[in-house]
Amino acid sequence: MKKMLAVACALLSLSASSLAQVPDQRLAPGRDAQLSDQAISDSWIYLFTRLLVLRQQQLDFQDGFKWNELVHRKPGAVDWPNPNLDVAYSEAWVAVDETSCTIVTVPKIVGRYYTVQFLNGWDETLANINERLFPSKSDGEFAVCLRGANVAVSAEAKRIDLPVKYARVLLRVELGDNWDEAVRLQRAFTFRATGSPKSPDIPKTPIFDLEKLPGVEAFDFAAVALDSEPDLNPGMEKYAADARAIGEAIKNPAERERVAKAVREQAYAEYAKFANTIGHGVIHNGWARPAVVGNYNIDFIARTLITYGGIWANVMPEVLYYRAGADGTGATLTGDSSYTLTFPKDQLPQSFAKYFWSVIAVDPVHYRVLPNPKGRYLLNRETKPEYNSDGSLTLYFAADKPTNAPDGNWLPTPRGGGYRLTFRFYGPIDGVANGTYFPPPLVKVQ
Repeated sequence: MKKMLAVACALLSLSASSLAQVPDQRLAPGRDAQLSDQAISDSWIYLFTRLLVLRQQQLDFQDGFKWNELVHRKPGAVDWPNPNLDVAYSEAWVAVDETSCTIVTVPKIVGRYYTVQFLNGWDETLANINERLFPSKSDGEFAVCLRGANVAVSAEAKRIDLPVKYARVLLRVELGDNWDEAVRLQRAFTFRATGSPKSPDIPKTPIFDLEKLPGVEAFDFAAVALDSEPDLNPGMEKYAADARAIGEAIKNPAERERVAKAVREQAYAEYAKFANTIGHGVIHNGWARPAVVGNYNIDFIARTLITYGGIWANVMPEVLYYRAGADGTGATLTGDSSYTLTFPKDQLPQSFAKYFWSVIAVDPVHYRVLPNPKGRYLLNRETKPEYNSDGSLTLYFAADKPTNAPDGNWLPTPRGGGYRLTFRFYGPIDGVANGTYFPPPLVKVQ
């Protein structure tokens, strides 16, 4: 497990100085025609985001996805890293072109969080449809079109332009305490394509196991991955160019072995180095807060780590994620121990979320929720946690329910291995929004 974690946590190392390097500084001494090990590491980390998205795209279409059609998931029936188990999900891949748009029909929703998120092939959020961004039109038809496309759109539809011809969609509807109503609303969302959009070809890249990350072979697919969709973020051109150059260079067996060694010894290690802080984030009280999420600008390290550990993450105004893999002393969380998490009465979780909060436990390799006999996979206000006599709130994480723990305050954690907690604040406000707040430290009690 430790070995798998070291590999899985080995992908995000691009120091600030490395981000600022210019091409001639990245050349290894005495090797004018070769990129340095640092440049190889940077390029591998950079390219890996795209390969992760292409991996998921291929899996989706193998699972029966069709362009411009929503797939509605049953609550809890999703299989990707760090799922939001407090929402009903629907998914789609949208294709638009110069002659077509996709019409998104949004039902009227009052008093319940929802959003329709669009992402590009680099896991960057392009747009959200919800009443917060479109207060004058919170329901009805939205026409999602290619930017610049001369397509007639009805007067009733709000046009949203995308800078790419295809996008991944993630629809979230808050489950709340009435799941039947949430599912009814979820299924009232519809997609339909106007015209006859051309279905894009899906690039063939490795569908690797997340326990065994690709090594030098990632660069065999650099041209395919990069040709299929350019990175929209300015400043990334040199990393794309380096990845292409490495893809050509490794056709030489000796250079292939040199690059393979650099990936094994440097890229994996740099990924591990940045995994704990989720890129250039900050850890306080044992909780890591990413510096960026949803839109990454030049921080491709954070983008790769978040894509690996929580693909399709939304932007900070929608939701903020904190992650803990250790207690307040720095000791790794384990299912063989019990922990408490106590929020003072003047800093309760709901006071930092405009909409709702939740916490889940996931395994440290695949970031999937951990099974338990109780079948409970998160704590939130719907588990009806009880407050202490002084108004504070204590949550419990343990294999067996502590004797003093109210049932709704306890999240079962299986024995025999480590885990991580993900704490979400939907509609972050105050200290969560501005980065000055961190959840209290976890306290080991046995």
